[in-house]
Amino acid sequence: MADSIKFILNGKRVEVEGLPTTMTLLQYLREQARLTGTKEGCAEGDCGACTVAVGRLANGRVEYQSLNACILFLPTLDGREVVTVEHLKEARGALNPVQDALVKCHGSQCGFCTPGFVMALSTLMNNKANASDDDIQDSIAGNLCRCTGYRPILDAARLANQSADRALPSHARALGEIQRNRLLSYEAGGRKFFSPANLDDLVSVLSVYPDATLLGGGTDVGLWVTKFHLDLPVVIYTGNVRELREIHHTRAGLEIGAAVTYSEAFDQLAAVDSSMEELLKRFSSLHIRNAGTIGGNIANGSPIGDGPPPLIALGAKIVLRSRVGVRTLNLEDFFLAYKRQDRSPGEFVEKIIIPPKPADVHFRVYKLSKRFDQDISAVCGAFAIEVRGGTVRGARIAFGGMAGTPHRALQAEQALIGQSWTAATISEAQSALDSDYAPMTDARASAQYRSIAARNMLQRFFIETTEPETKTRLYRYAE
Repeated sequence: MADSIKFILNGKRVEVEGLPTTMTLLQYLREQARLTGTKEGCAEGDCGACTVAVGRLANGRVEYQSLNACILFLPTLDGREVVTVEHLKEARGALNPVQDALVKCHGSQCGFCTPGFVMALSTLMNNKANASDDDIQDSIAGNLCRCTGYRPILDAARLANQSADRALPSHARALGEIQRNRLLSYEAGGRKFFSPANLDDLVSVLSVYPDATLLGGGTDVGLWVTKFHLDLPVVIYTGNVRELREIHHTRAGLEIGAAVTYSEAFDQLAAVDSSMEELLKRFSSLHIRNAGTIGGNIANGSPIGDGPPPLIALGAKIVLRSRVGVRTLNLEDFFLAYKRQDRSPGEFVEKIIIPPKPADVHFRVYKLSKRFDQDISAVCGAFAIEVRGGTVRGARIAFGGMAGTPHRALQAEQALIGQSWTAATISEAQSALDSDYAPMTDARASAQYRSIAARNMLQRFFIETTEPETKTRLYRYAE
């Protein structure tokens, strides 16, 4: 017998049966629950008009995150709490601090995007007692105002930040009553959705349905449905697999489960280097980082994914598991060709292992895109160069956006190794990049632009490691 989907919506328990396995939360809210405050703009996780707060029970309390309802498949909400803009006033009998501040600061403009801003900022205020300007700007990087009225929105956020009464309405007891510690098996219209609770369940289900669509955060798979209208007969959700949601420090290095989100791994990855932290802040938006998983970003195999280049440069490995067994391979060897990876039917990414970075290795990662926030890279370059006694002893360089897969610049690496760390050596390595890549021209950049950008990234890396006093980045949001 198929399970029903149970979650808490605005303080009330909801049980769903018979609705499509790939119906999005946004579709459910507007078409089934008649909660139309949550808006549909892009239906691909870019505009933020559909932002809601989603809570997960942890240690007896509800932890909330802002998420895009337009790419969340409804069955993934099983055992979660959802708060929409309507509930903010309902639960307290008055506007909450963010809503009130937006009114006072005239921050609503046409009003279409306002519910998304309200939910993003309200979630931030719930999670941080005293949010900084950087926190505020980061929290709404995934929310687009179509009336270009960001100044009053920022003013409203700063005003709301002064309020002590900032908690989201929480329903921990009701949420605790619907927690599921076993496999969810949901079926509707001949389509199946499975949510395993542990690694053994995942292996078991995937052995029965080896060609099933594996779903992590849905930041790409969601678009397969909303934009390409693909039919997904069997979906297996990894977001509740306990072992895939763990982070460990071992002798081999930092081990991150494939279902760990970028937000959850943020601090651990940012500790590698300040440039890694900068990349993560520009990794789409907070709403997407709250959903998107490390393993999903890799297994998807996108040539422009921002995660693989720095991980390849750091010498990361991935662990693949199936009912046949476990195998480990270097991350760069996982990508075979455009959208084709070294992964057999029934096999999945279990975890990523990032070895410790030696003290004498200089590391940087740079992202070049048309917008600073919430944009796909034209080029993403990562560099890990070992320099001892003024001589390059080791080099790992990886680019995304330069080919059909993210991969290393082996010719440029060889041009560096054994040579003095000088401008002349860099010039030789820049020329070698032409042998490593033959980039394509598309809407984001021309082939010539990408080639020049890759060369310039290597030049910037050299400047930053030899002239630390030279400023290579100047950028600041509007005050």
